[in-house]
Amino acid sequence: MLFGLFGRRNQDAELAIYSQIVAQARQPSFYTTYCVPDTIDGRFDMVLVHAVLYFRRLRGEGKKVAAFSQAVFDIFMQDMDGSLREMGVSDTRVPKKVRRMGEAFYGRAEAYSSALNDGDVAALAAAIGRNVFPDAEEPVAQEALAHYMIRAAEQLAAQQTDVLIDGQIDWPAP
Repeated sequence: MLFGLFGRRNQDAELAIYSQIVAQARQPSFYTTYCVPDTIDGRFDMVLVHAVLYFRRLRGEGKKVAAFSQAVFDIFMQDMDGSLREMGVSDTRVPKKVRRMGEAFYGRAEAYSSALNDGDVAALAAAIGRNVFPDAEEPVAQEALAHYMIRAAEQLAAQQTDVLIDGQIDWPAP
């Protein structure tokens, strides 16, 4: 443990990236134009949408980038843990809820990435419907959000990896 303290590196870039993911997810347009429910679950899903887009872009970029991505993901999970505790979730329930959040991330990552890789707007809109609008589908909003995700994936693909791990993300306007 003692040696780990001296080996820690500054995580400013990772924190900046996570902050940018959250800031983009909180854009008011998602909750007005795209009809995403302005609830804890709706906001969580929008963070997941943007995290999936970001991590998908960095996949396969080598060990340094994978370590960076893992550090950003760890910050994300630490933030979820802290948020649950702030909301009053008991210490014994937090790990279970965080585990479910991790499972939600991986499930959505699989569904969204598969549809994005295939360029399948209908499949992406259906996945968005199941996850972002579980109580009542919003077909127009789902398709609009699917098109936004495709634009965001294309815009992220056009950005240099070094810039994306240096704390800069150029998101499209919602």
